[in-house]
Amino acid sequence: MPTADTMELRGKRVTVIGLARSGIAASRLLQEVGAQVTVADRKERAEVCHELEVLDPSSIQLSLGKRYESALDNADLVVISPGVPYRMESLERARRRGVKVISELDLASRFLSVPILAVTGTNGKSTTVTLIGKMLEHSGKRVFVGGNLGVALSEAALHARQATTTGQPCPYDLLVVEVSSFQLETVEQFHPWIAGILNVTVDHQDRYVSIEEYIAAKNRIFENLTSSDYALFNLDDPRVASLRKPVKGSVLGFTRTNVLPPDVAGGAYLDQDRVMVKIKGKTHEICRRNELKIIGDHNIDNAMVASVYALLSGCPMSALQEVLRDFPGLEHACEVVRERHGVRFINDSKGTNVDATLKALESIDQPIVLIAGGRDKGGDFSRLASSIHQRVKRLILIGEAAPLIANAVEGYQAVERVGTLNEAVELAAGAAESGDVVLLSPACASFDMFVDYQDRGRQFKTLVQSLPS
Repeated sequence: MPTADTMELRGKRVTVIGLARSGIAASRLLQEVGAQVTVADRKERAEVCHELEVLDPSSIQLSLGKRYESALDNADLVVISPGVPYRMESLERARRRGVKVISELDLASRFLSVPILAVTGTNGKSTTVTLIGKMLEHSGKRVFVGGNLGVALSEAALHARQATTTGQPCPYDLLVVEVSSFQLETVEQFHPWIAGILNVTVDHQDRYVSIEEYIAAKNRIFENLTSSDYALFNLDDPRVASLRKPVKGSVLGFTRTNVLPPDVAGGAYLDQDRVMVKIKGKTHEICRRNELKIIGDHNIDNAMVASVYALLSGCPMSALQEVLRDFPGLEHACEVVRERHGVRFINDSKGTNVDATLKALESIDQPIVLIAGGRDKGGDFSRLASSIHQRVKRLILIGEAAPLIANAVEGYQAVERVGTLNEAVELAAGAAESGDVVLLSPACASFDMFVDYQDRGRQFKTLVQSLPS
């Protein structure tokens, strides 16, 4: 794999745009290798003082506030955080001057020589990456789990470099990385050993001009694969399945049917209720679907993908099976918060698009009181109508998208709009009866009312736990 040493970063003027988690990690890595780092952010200093505490002030320049883009004027290289629009005019001007603009993910990957296991997709990334990590850890491997989820990849690169410079071995055997479309937009050298796309559904249409452009960004995960690498595709998703033809490396697939097509070298499938994996000519029975602790058909997909990655990485079958039996799911992803008076309260705040909410609705057999709404990302809320009519006894809407969702669910009468999440929880608790489920699954981003989906989910959990018993 390429290394950052070939980039000759020492003494180079590098501008990092975005002072969130990825930007801070990239800046620390660049400081470690001796680059002249400028950190740029539209926020004022008072808003980012906490983030700046972890950077060495003696070797960094700041460009904050309204004129932050001026930091691009003299840059030799630009590194952008995922939240920074890659088509920003100031970035286009830098490109026209011959300046490279890369993602934090791409920067970090140049410092890493151990295999990268990368997962992208609209939904299920975090659950799948967490499962893979747990399986590998359970088998005794030293694993980094992060990327778009949790810790930025540049943190792993920093630790690996610091170990090397002190004569220590790399602290990781494998890197399990969740990758977003935003991170893939500007990759140049990012090179996974195993790469997979879980699914592609309409999302982030506030960022992309079309679904095709969004798919093209996801597809870049395979861009630097070689014949010794693996590419995994969801064969039940026509948009994803169609991407497998020109890919280098061994092509694998996963499907809920019992047939793998002849043009794939292996993968995972369902044989009645058994999860099966075929790898390197051998077929393994992983478990029965009712042995999975996590609920929903979408989590069968996640379990199949995690099993493929783990087996390719040399994980013993016993480790896979134990993790699948015990893993309860992620926080904010169909997370059971409490049972009160026979009513289950479920936090699916990570359901930030229409398809995620559809999957949550379809995974629950009981009558549902649904709390939805937030900031619209260009989703087609009319696709919720059928499931809401069939499964939802009461719909409670919050946030900017509330009127859009209400209009999209034409003919549905049991709908109310409220101003706060607190009001929504109180109303839902009063409307639910024993045997019902109160589900927070917004189908929207959180940024109109909350810091992020985690903040929204934790506030929901606090409100639920505060309900009198």
